[in-house]
Amino acid sequence: MNDMPKASGRQLGVLDLAHRWLRGHVQPGDICIDATCGRGNDTKLLCELTGETGRVIGFDIQQEAIDSAAALLTEHHLNAELHLQSHAEMEQYAKHGTVSCIVFNFGWLPRGSHEIFTHADSSIAALNAGLRLLKRGGSLVLCIYYGGANGFSERDALLEYLSALDSRYYTVLQCTFPNRTGCPPFAVFVTKECDL
Repeated sequence: MNDMPKASGRQLGVLDLAHRWLRGHVQPGDICIDATCGRGNDTKLLCELTGETGRVIGFDIQQEAIDSAAALLTEHHLNAELHLQSHAEMEQYAKHGTVSCIVFNFGWLPRGSHEIFTHADSSIAALNAGLRLLKRGGSLVLCIYYGGANGFSERDALLEYLSALDSRYYTVLQCTFPNRTGCPPFAVFVTKECDL
């Protein structure tokens, strides 16, 4: 007799991990940032979790992404501040020490051109800005896509940056899928434990 559970037919993905984290950490009234709006799915979830008393700010450098996110939010009667701007500029829109959660998807726009993707220089600048904006107990949620057109340089630079964060102030948790082939995206969660 085989006691192995039956497969569900669907693998747990990096976005599943990210959304589970968000549901466990974002509260009504929070200020949250979607640093890379993409198609708007993370923006939508943040709006639902923060509720009418919260504030969600979104960024993307592609008009297609901003339009997709806006359409999804309109469809679900949700509101966020969307900016056609680099995530590295997020400090213009929130005060230091006030943000509960910032979500990043590093890579390319889903169902978009793989020739347009995030780059290490602006991504690390955005992470620096994000850490300054986070309140104590706040978190960064990173989904890192790599390989293909954007290669591995951004992934490697992000991991080097994250591994250098002072453990007295930040906890960094990396969740990978070692039993999957190819270049499976992975998640990293950074919690700000105390103020510098």
